[in-house]
Amino acid sequence: MIDRMEDLLPNVRWGEIAEALGETLAMVSIALVFTVALALPLGILMYLTGKGQLRANPIVYGVVAFIVNIIRSVPFIILMIAVLPFTALLVGTTLGVAGALPPMIIAATPFLARLVEIALREVDHGLLELGQSMAASTRQIVSHILLPEARPALLAAVTVTAIALIDYTAMSGVLGGGGLGDLAIRYGYQRFQTDVMVLTIALQIILVQLIQFLGDRAVHRFSRSRRG
Repeated sequence: MIDRMEDLLPNVRWGEIAEALGETLAMVSIALVFTVALALPLGILMYLTGKGQLRANPIVYGVVAFIVNIIRSVPFIILMIAVLPFTALLVGTTLGVAGALPPMIIAATPFLARLVEIALREVDHGLLELGQSMAASTRQIVSHILLPEARPALLAAVTVTAIALIDYTAMSGVLGGGGLGDLAIRYGYQRFQTDVMVLTIALQIILVQLIQFLGDRAVHRFSRSRRG
């Protein structure tokens, strides 16, 4: 079996594949944690200050939404180049896992923040009115009504963001960001080793399918518990 794999994939160095896979998983995991930590309050802020909401403020909403839209409008590869000085200042390098994380987080945060805002808008407004009639504070309404009711949609948003981060890791390989994308470019593209390219693509597909499966299971579980 091993000999057959070596015949099919003669250029594959399994140690480097394992290392690249580990780097991709590390980049996605770390970036997702920071993205959720930043995007959740940002999305809540946009929801609360939106038109007709609990703390409607056109100026605050307009400024935040404008910044979010600007960052979302910039293609990731261009964003990576644009923030190279900031990345070097923040983490001391623009290469490897550390160098890929800042632009990934910067790109994913406004993306997820918009999804959070959309998820919160789907919550039944009658529940908010009920909370207000019981003299609940804005913080109580957010923590006890909005977030629990929007949990399935929020989990779906996090799942979509995690998959987007996998795409970002692949693109970061263009600038030496490490992971499977870097491996695909160095061996699959620059050295014309098709077997390495095919294997990295297959691993990316498996990662996306696994994350989507786990995300769908989580959404289904919390949707069912909320109905129950």
